[in-house]
Amino acid sequence: MPLDTATHLEFRHGEFLISTDPARLDVAAIHAFLSRTDWAKGVARELVERSLRHSLCFGMYHQGRQIGLARVITDRATFGYLADVYVLEEYRGRGLGKWLVRCVLAHPELQGLRSLRLATRDAHGLYRQFGFTALKHPQDHLERRPPGWEDDNEKENEDDSRLGPHAPA
Repeated sequence: MPLDTATHLEFRHGEFLISTDPARLDVAAIHAFLSRTDWAKGVARELVERSLRHSLCFGMYHQGRQIGLARVITDRATFGYLADVYVLEEYRGRGLGKWLVRCVLAHPELQGLRSLRLATRDAHGLYRQFGFTALKHPQDHLERRPPGWEDDNEKENEDDSRLGPHAPA
């Protein structure tokens, strides 16, 4: 069954616009920002393009310039994962991040999801304001990463003692 992509939502707040129209997305600007973040450092542009194509994206704009983004990876029925949420540094402190999250949560196709999740290192306070909580049963969740994939932050914080007596010196 094809998705209805003809209808795109727009939200306005003064001179700022949030749109779900994928044609408005400035992939170069999004890639430039994401490739400098902790969570997507060095990400290839092609990977950013593919991730945007397969997500429900909320682009934030000021006078036509892309200044923020949030995307939801979702089946639009039962589950969603909120990812790549950002507002450019020079626009922070104006409540735009909160407005962006409110717009995401208000989207009609995300109503009734059994679970909307996200991961964050430093914005727990922001997301708690919108009802996000820690996983109730984190032990029930697993992830799979490709061989050779390493998270630089995990590598830096790795405790070699858990590897046992055969850990490399």
